[in-house]
Amino acid sequence: MSATTDGERLLERHGRALDAFTDRVHGIRADQWGAPTPCAEWSVRDLVNHLAAEQAWAVPLVRDGATIEAVGDAYDGDVLGADPVAAWDGAAAAARAAFREPGALDRTVHLSYGDTPAPDYCAQMVTDLVVHTWDLSRAVGAPERLPDDLVAHALHEVAPYAADLAGTGLFARPVPPPPGADEQTRLLCLLGRRP
Repeated sequence: MSATTDGERLLERHGRALDAFTDRVHGIRADQWGAPTPCAEWSVRDLVNHLAAEQAWAVPLVRDGATIEAVGDAYDGDVLGADPVAAWDGAAAAARAAFREPGALDRTVHLSYGDTPAPDYCAQMVTDLVVHTWDLSRAVGAPERLPDDLVAHALHEVAPYAADLAGTGLFARPVPPPPGADEQTRLLCLLGRRP
């Protein structure tokens, strides 16, 4: 399999993961923005804000080759403003464009834990989108079933280091999956969700 094919597949997954989250964002009712999510202490707005900031970071990191230090606190706090749906749409479009720019996947991204090949960063972004799409779905009553190939991708990404995530303070402890659990259930349980 050629690197081009791998890159195209990764970009296609990233695009579909963005689309899945976007679909849920567009379905949020006005009275749901303050609703709780499976992410401890995050409301629906907090969750969408987190993902919008993550997408915004992709532009300077991938397109410009910026460091975390150079970007500073540009995406701290509220990035959604008065129109959270439009803010999400803008951030998602910008991230999609940054990763699809010619040569983007050949670059090195300067992350907080070290220099990372752009495809690895993109794969992490896909995983974050997949898991948080489920979180948002659960919070607003949207369909929780995620595309099988995106779930498989996320499970493959997370499995090697899932045991260490609870120690970061950002994730709950893993939950034992029920016998015969499918990949989506196993992924969510690894990340401390209760499907």
